[in-house]
Amino acid sequence: MTLPSPKRAARPANTADDGEFVFRPATKEGSKARVAVQGVSGSGKTWTGLSIANGLAEGRRFAVIDTERGAASLYVGINGIAFDVLQMHRYDPRDLPKALAAAERAGYGVVFVDSLSHFWKGTDGALEQVDKHKGRYGGNTFAGWKDVTPMQNDMIDALLAYPGHIVVTMRSHTEWVLQENEKGKKEPKQMGMRAEQRRGVEYEFGLVCSMDIDNTLTVIKSRCPALHRAVIKEPNGGADIAKPLLQWLNDGSPSGDEPAVDPAEYVDRAERLDSYEDAVALHREVEQRGLLDMPHLDGERPTSLGDYIRARGTALKAGGQR
Repeated sequence: MTLPSPKRAARPANTADDGEFVFRPATKEGSKARVAVQGVSGSGKTWTGLSIANGLAEGRRFAVIDTERGAASLYVGINGIAFDVLQMHRYDPRDLPKALAAAERAGYGVVFVDSLSHFWKGTDGALEQVDKHKGRYGGNTFAGWKDVTPMQNDMIDALLAYPGHIVVTMRSHTEWVLQENEKGKKEPKQMGMRAEQRRGVEYEFGLVCSMDIDNTLTVIKSRCPALHRAVIKEPNGGADIAKPLLQWLNDGSPSGDEPAVDPAEYVDRAERLDSYEDAVALHREVEQRGLLDMPHLDGERPTSLGDYIRARGTALKAGGQR
C-alpha cells in the first residue's frame, strides 16, 4: 500500500494560555491496554498477539497493521477471530501514525501491529532513515539521528495516544545459551534477549511479554497485578491475558461524577469549533484526558488531535473570532 508523503511540521507553541495547575481524583477511567509481545522467530508471538487483540475486542472486528507478509491472515477464522488488515511493505516510522489515524477514523477499538520491529530495521525503517539523513551532515551517523529521533518519538506517541487498545509484536535478537535440561545435561537453547526496536521501548508499554521457542510466555513487566511475573505455557491470549487485563482496566470507574467520554467526540467538537476561546477550552480538556497526541487525519494530512485543535484555534484567532 502506498501512503501519502508525510507533512508533519514541528509542533507549534501551545495554543492554550497557561492556566492553573489543577489536581483531580486519579482514576483508570478511559485507560486502554498497551501490550507488547516479543520473541524469537517461531515462538508464537503473532498468534498470541492476535488472540490478545481478539480478547480485548470482545467479539468485535479489530484492525491489523501487518508488516509480516500476511502472517496474521493465516489465522483468520480460528476461534472466531475476525479482523481487517492493512498490508504494509515499507516501514517509514512516519507512516505508522498515518495508519493509526486511519484506524481511528474507521472506529477500530483495538489495533494489532505485527510487527513493530520493521519500523526500526525494515525497508525505510528508522535505521535506513539514519543512513539517508546522515548525508546532510557529511556522513555523520550520529548527526543523522537528529532528524530520525523525532520521527521515532512521534511514532511511539501515536501508539500510546491511540483511543483504543494497542497490541504490538517485536522480534527479539536471537542468542543461543546453554541450559540444563530435565536430565540434568547442558544443551543449547534459542533465546530472545532484547527486542529489535529502540533500546528501552518496552518501558512505554503497560504489559510486556516475552515468548521462547517452546511457546512459553513470561510477563516481564505488568501494571496489572493479576499478571505480575506470570509464566504461561502455550497461552490462550484471550483468556489468559486479555480477560484479566480488561477486568483490571474496567475496575477503575471514575471516582467522581465525571462521565467517560468517547475520544471520537473530541474530534467532532474540534471540527465544529466556532471561536478561539472554545479552542483553548477544548485543548485543556483534551490535555487533561491525555489525548493530545492521539493520531488524527486532517483530510489526508497526518497530525495529532492536539495539533489539530491548536491549528483550528490559531486560524480562528487570525480571523478575528474570539
